[in-house]
Amino acid sequence: MNLDKIKIALQYALPKHAVSRLVGKLAAAQAGALTTQLIKLFIKQYKIDMTEALHEDPAHYKTFNEFFTRPLKPGIRPLATEEHIIAHPVDGAISQLGDVVDGQIIQAKGHDYSLQTLLGGNEQDVAPFLGGKFATIYLAPKDYHRIHMPVDGVLKKMIYVPGDLFSVNPLTAQNVPNLFARNERVVAIFDTDIGPLSMVLVGATIVASIETVWAGTVTPPAGKDVFSWDYPTEGPQAIKLKKGDEMGRFKLGSTVILSWGADTAEFLADQQPETVTRMGTPFATINQ
Repeated sequence: MNLDKIKIALQYALPKHAVSRLVGKLAAAQAGALTTQLIKLFIKQYKIDMTEALHEDPAHYKTFNEFFTRPLKPGIRPLATEEHIIAHPVDGAISQLGDVVDGQIIQAKGHDYSLQTLLGGNEQDVAPFLGGKFATIYLAPKDYHRIHMPVDGVLKKMIYVPGDLFSVNPLTAQNVPNLFARNERVVAIFDTDIGPLSMVLVGATIVASIETVWAGTVTPPAGKDVFSWDYPTEGPQAIKLKKGDEMGRFKLGSTVILSWGADTAEFLADQQPETVTRMGTPFATINQ
């Protein structure tokens, strides 16, 4: 058995929820000099450019989570403000992108899976995205881990979907069927000027939590049932977010999957699998 097969086999055997929650507690601990040393080791290991961070000194961060969700300096990620442009929501790298075909989207070469399952199983939730586009973006440990809006939007629905916590790195995506539709995830569906937009925040091994700006920490605790919350799209209680506004964050890395409806927008020609992404840069053009 080669090393890659061993890595995948270990993921099936590992008590992933227990390990992830333990790591989450450690990442939230204020351990003084030990925390600072851990952050310094992480910076060195993953070659993180701290000159982009609002606070460059590792000793500024009281917990590893504070460091991991560090804000960037103002203006360091210029926003594509043109009305016809959909912006990248995160720093990362494109895993896959393309068409939603017969309700299926691509995970990796030889693997596709159900968008309806990804969104929590409700036929009405997936209907607006059939025949549309999807994009999967992987956030590596070195990346900035706040998630931003690619267009202006009004929150319509949030769905928590329980699941496993496999790693979401490229090796796992190539070898674990239905990876993103079997992992724990939080789905946000927005009304926008281009129609419905879904943003799926996928959990992974040692992802300590998934948060949104309107609900705070959605997970943990993990549950065994799908939960959904509907939000008013008009009036003073409506949750309106502008393009570039933060909508959520990961405490330790994971994946974001976008989808929008048919005949809505086209990906720019230079956006391909493995393309490095930077939050705010042009991603797609809206059909006129």
